[in-house]
Amino acid sequence: MNRRDLLKTGLAAGATLALPPTVAAQARTGNPRDAALAAIAREQVEKAGDLLWRRDIVGVVDYGLRSSEERFHFVDLARGQVNSYLVSHGDGSDPEHDGWLNWYSNEYGSHCSCEGTFVTYGWYTGKYGTSIRLDGLDPTNNNALDRAIVMHRAGYAERSHLERWGRLGRSNGCFAMGDADFKTALYELGGGAVLWAGSLGLAPDGSKVTPPAPEPAENVEPLQSDPPQYGEILQPGVY
Repeated sequence: MNRRDLLKTGLAAGATLALPPTVAAQARTGNPRDAALAAIAREQVEKAGDLLWRRDIVGVVDYGLRSSEERFHFVDLARGQVNSYLVSHGDGSDPEHDGWLNWYSNEYGSHCSCEGTFVTYGWYTGKYGTSIRLDGLDPTNNNALDRAIVMHRAGYAERSHLERWGRLGRSNGCFAMGDADFKTALYELGGGAVLWAGSLGLAPDGSKVTPPAPEPAENVEPLQSDPPQYGEILQPGVY
């Protein structure tokens, strides 16, 4: 199945699934952070070009922030608004489980998050219910579709988990969100939208956040597994 067919699959699913948008996080406009996010969003729309069916809403994930922070930004270019949500990263990117993403990987079996530009494809039903397939457009994430790096809901990405443990749980590299937030993602980003992930480290007021120094990668034993297949291993995620 090619990219265009996957996009059409997502649009067909959207026609049959009515999902009212949930109450979003309070939009913060008129500050340097939101201006930077909007600039990135416009760049990604131009980069993805005719792969997109929706160009007004762009996802920008700032993995330079700790998982306790709202770092999945929905940038509404038409309205000039930014709504922000919680999102998990991969356990391979955070072996210390301190809530900070230490590094990225595009390799099979790494359980790491990957960085770069993604396009959202069709929806499918996996372990966590309705999920969104992603395809990576860069050398740093072009294995995302085959690695089953997707967007899905998960209990370990709920705010209640954060309140109990002080950080979110970790996925196997997927963008995991709480249930209500993920329903918004389905409505806003499902099928033919663009998503960018990287490490900006931008606080709500636009100031730069400096993460702690990570443990050297060579001191951490990598996770090993076979490449997942849809319908078999669908990014179960871990606490």
